[in-house]
Amino acid sequence: MIQIGQKIPSSTLSQLTAEGMTNHNTDELFANKRVVLFAVPGAFTPTCSEAHLPGYVVLADEIKAAGVDMIACVSVNDAFVMQAWGAAQNAEAIAMLGDGDGSFTKALGLDMDTANFGGIRSQRYAMVIENGVVTTLNVEEPKKFEVSNAESILTALK
Repeated sequence: MIQIGQKIPSSTLSQLTAEGMTNHNTDELFANKRVVLFAVPGAFTPTCSEAHLPGYVVLADEIKAAGVDMIACVSVNDAFVMQAWGAAQNAEAIAMLGDGDGSFTKALGLDMDTANFGGIRSQRYAMVIENGVVTTLNVEEPKKFEVSNAESILTALK
């Protein structure tokens, strides 16, 4: 698993916006920025839709005021699903990134196999990335939602 002080692995994440589909290289996406990246096991799933993403939507302005250039949500879903979920959650301030094949999640070492529930998914986590390097990493224990929420990250940023 990736650790604090390590560089984010080079990978590709997709994003669908009003301008169309963009395939972001993570080296470029996280370069020269302070980014909050949080991951969910799946778009439209209960905890993700009822608490995790909404918390970042509500606190987006405060997080950005703490010196964050970008807030991004990633899931092992395609960019179309991530865009639709973001629209349904009023997440305009959050970059909704798809890791369709799970390669980014696997490269981080934060993948999990949910078997017939959904296959390979991401563990629930949040991290702060500064110029491509992880400076904060909060990984949830299985079936928990305590350290990757927006409030915890906002506290870590102050």
